[in-house]
Amino acid sequence: MSEYIEHDATGRSVGLVEKRFLTFAQEEPGLALESGKTLGPVTLAYETYGTLRPARDNAILVLHALSGDAHAAGYHSLDDPKPGWWETMIGPGKGIDTDRYFVIVSNILGSCMGSTGPASLNPRTGRPYGLDFPLVTIGDMVRAQKVLIDHLGIQELLAVVGGSIGGMQVLEWAVRYPEMVRAAIPLATTARHSALAIAFNEVARQAIMADPDWHQGHYYGAAKPNLGLAVARMIGHITYLSDEAMRLKFGRRLQDKAKVDFHFGIDFQVESYLRYQGQKFVDRFDANAFLYITKAADYFDLAEQHGGGSLVQALAKSRARFLIVSFTSDWLYPTYQSRQLVQALKKNGADVSFCEIKADCGHDAFLLPIPRLGELVRGFLERVAAEDGEPGGEGCATTSR
Repeated sequence: MSEYIEHDATGRSVGLVEKRFLTFAQEEPGLALESGKTLGPVTLAYETYGTLRPARDNAILVLHALSGDAHAAGYHSLDDPKPGWWETMIGPGKGIDTDRYFVIVSNILGSCMGSTGPASLNPRTGRPYGLDFPLVTIGDMVRAQKVLIDHLGIQELLAVVGGSIGGMQVLEWAVRYPEMVRAAIPLATTARHSALAIAFNEVARQAIMADPDWHQGHYYGAAKPNLGLAVARMIGHITYLSDEAMRLKFGRRLQDKAKVDFHFGIDFQVESYLRYQGQKFVDRFDANAFLYITKAADYFDLAEQHGGGSLVQALAKSRARFLIVSFTSDWLYPTYQSRQLVQALKKNGADVSFCEIKADCGHDAFLLPIPRLGELVRGFLERVAAEDGEPGGEGCATTSR
């Protein structure tokens, strides 16, 4: 997940917001994890926007990608230089309209952005967990979010929405808690990682673990493996873009020079850009959290974990209406993977709308202010809320249960 946070030129925003925290599983044995281990206490950071109606029927859960957090819209203070990461999608009159819906954004288990993760204090030792933190899965993340939704007194979600790893959580929600999810909007995602995606994640993890400052994950209070994390981010960032996006943005242009220098410093603009992205990431993210979250994404296999190897059987558990969106230049989670989801849902007679949006910006297109995406999400949510009609949209296919 790259950082495409932008101010909304229309000035429509949820305004000032507050990050909140929920702590649970404080008593032994704590939260049972799919690995067989337990974890407790567990804290989740979250934010909410809009108003929950008395009937509690207008709640939408938004789930973030790898390096995201609970701050998806608005500002924490008047001095904030940037709004939340999905400011272009969430707010009054936007795709996820906070004049109509109550929006919940939860940071994921294993993160370093306010929720319990490897940088948190281990109550048994009084020191940060490091690699003593148990491996968590997408299923564990969703089960922790279920505790948050229960805490908010919400029995049914109008929709669950997310892109990339957030989209994996959407799929997990739809089959794990079918009675709670009326609609699911997985964007730029997959039911399981390809060998290519796992390979990129593994190279990134190896970059971190090869850093001499990593110290088997127990580096807290000392020098951090910044070099390894920066390289991992640079690797990841390449997968978030596309050949076309990089050609248009950088080409082979040189960085502040007229000719190459015949050394291993920065010659090309793309080199400078990647180094900048890597360094910026080091300032706000924890290397161990990167290891744990990428591993959780690699482990995710909806068919294997919920359908005995069959994606059709796994998705048969869901009762939700689906809006699935892919992007033409996303080579990390290409369109054929979204079509596999659509085909499996259609075999179940499910209500599924699918749209492939033409975009040259790669995997991170779902984070960018693409008007068509906002229109699709808004129209789909309005249909679900009204419980009748069909979503339209040129180039979109819809089948109904």
